[in-house]
Amino acid sequence: MKLALKVLFIIFIVWMSIGGYLEYSNHPKGPIVMGLGVLFLSFILMPIFIYWRYKDGKYKKYVIKDDLFFPKKDQK
Repeated sequence: MKLALKVLFIIFIVWMSIGGYLEYSNHPKGPIVMGLGVLFLSFILMPIFIYWRYKDGKYKKYVIKDDLFFPKKDQK
């Protein structure tokens, strides 16, 4: 999974670089290439990275407990 993330990251960096070059040279396909790069980056790479990063429950130490800031009221 880590290797796949690295490969996808490199592919998207190259893709965005090509899109930036096409935008700079005023090529008619420049906005399309750049837009698809952003779309794929946000809907493919980011969810895979988030799943890989938090699949082992490493996030639990960063979750704020409700008891700390909002203590429960005693009901009598």
